[in-house]
Amino acid sequence: MSEPVLARVVTFTANPSIDRTVVLPAPLAPGEVTRALSVTEQAAGKGVNVARVLRLAGCPVTVVAAGIDDAFQRLAEETRPSLEVEGQRLGSGQRVRINTTITDPSGVTTKINEAGPTLTREQLDVASDLLLASARGAAWVALSGSLPPGAPDDWYAQLITRLARLGARVAVDTSEAALDAVLAGLPGGRFDLIKPNSDELAQLVGGDAAAFEEAAAAGEVGDIVAAARDLHLRGIANVLVTLGGAGAVLVTADGAWFGRAPRTQVRSTVGAGDSAVAGFVLAQVAGRSPAECLASSIAYGSAAASLPGTTLPAPRDLPVEPVEVVEIRC
Repeated sequence: MSEPVLARVVTFTANPSIDRTVVLPAPLAPGEVTRALSVTEQAAGKGVNVARVLRLAGCPVTVVAAGIDDAFQRLAEETRPSLEVEGQRLGSGQRVRINTTITDPSGVTTKINEAGPTLTREQLDVASDLLLASARGAAWVALSGSLPPGAPDDWYAQLITRLARLGARVAVDTSEAALDAVLAGLPGGRFDLIKPNSDELAQLVGGDAAAFEEAAAAGEVGDIVAAARDLHLRGIANVLVTLGGAGAVLVTADGAWFGRAPRTQVRSTVGAGDSAVAGFVLAQVAGRSPAECLASSIAYGSAAASLPGTTLPAPRDLPVEPVEVVEIRC
């Protein structure tokens, strides 16, 4: 039997990057000279990462970015799977930021991220128009990553309101002031998926991120579910809280679920959160239940963590061990 054709998804990267990954033979030693085992570069940014995972799974995807240059476009086309990016072109003297990731054999990851070019009001408007044009007829639109310098804190919140008129479901994965602005736009700016990690959950509702993960590792997720339910009641249809190696929690109108991550030898956490978003969306457009969407999200996030450097998971990379999901009644 042939696989069903998946609905089209649009990903939007507000602040794209060229990701340079440096793999070390031993833990990073500050102040010392270390020879890298390998150095790779690829077009990236959180929305681009989500798009790659979707494309590897056979999902039709349109990739939009807020500002790109020739180097970024070349790398996007060269990196498997090849992506054509629709983006507002940067002006003279502007370039896509370079984010450097340093990984060692134990899976410890150190990131050095540039701020990115400052975009003008005109450039932001062009990027917004490109996104809205691409979103017509899409099943999902994923707004991912940090905002570029020059963008207002509520840019995502503005886009959510405009996207709602097109009928697409909207996923948001961001942090800091942009995340606060998205929440401030509720309940009018309702949307369909948010994916905070433990730090972002603590930012949004209070609490201690380390305590959230420690409790989840012990299977005690009551406080996390309560925090996620608060976000759901404010106007977010699906609240997906990722908890690192402990797993993830999902709260929807239908209930709450906790899924444990399968045993994973962590090689690099780059792209794990983006893969979790893609895993959820893939299951949702295939008509899966909330529990199955959670399991798919955890499987893709765990698969990304098991792969080296910036490698993103294809379906063949998913863990053999099934993801254990339980419904939380409280």
